[in-house]
Amino acid sequence: MKKIVVTAKTIEEAVKKGLAQWNTTEDRVKVEVLEQPSKGLFGLIGTREAKVELEKIPDAEETALEFLQEVIGAIPLDVQVDKQVTKDEILYNLTGPELGILIGRRGQTLDSLQYLVNIVANRYSSRPVKIVLDAENFRDRRRKTLEDLSLRLASRVIKTKKEVILEPMPPQERKIIHAQLQNHSTVKTYSKGDEPNRRVVIALR
Repeated sequence: MKKIVVTAKTIEEAVKKGLAQWNTTEDRVKVEVLEQPSKGLFGLIGTREAKVELEKIPDAEETALEFLQEVIGAIPLDVQVDKQVTKDEILYNLTGPELGILIGRRGQTLDSLQYLVNIVANRYSSRPVKIVLDAENFRDRRRKTLEDLSLRLASRVIKTKKEVILEPMPPQERKIIHAQLQNHSTVKTYSKGDEPNRRVVIALR
């Protein structure tokens, strides 16, 4: 329900009545006065109440969650969404059976869904909102995999004295490789190419 029409003796009472019905505050709605109250003849006959329309102002977080749940429901999957809020981001952790469909190959489907959720959220936000989607700790497991991979490839570069070019990765995964090897004494990393085919290169210093 995005809009409601409320009547009361005064405009103020009608607004308060609508806010109570939605259990929200006045800063979260737009108010349009449809009819002014009038007392009628001699203040007794034909009394007309105030009529106002309240419209909910879209909330970035609520809208993003609704979008996410609509996508999950359209597949359909039995998925529970748990929310964690930190200073820098909002994490939606998905749990349930058959989450491989939402994760996709190396997290590509999860990354694409996260991208869309962030677009939806920031459409209604006055400040940047960062939403991270995870599925049963896939992000942690993927980070550990990339960290181990970067160390193995660094050893190969040292042994063969030839640089290694990794497959294209999204920015957040390239960042993991760079961070893991940034203080390495023998190898260095840099990125080359254009999105979405930008790759990490591991080479001798």
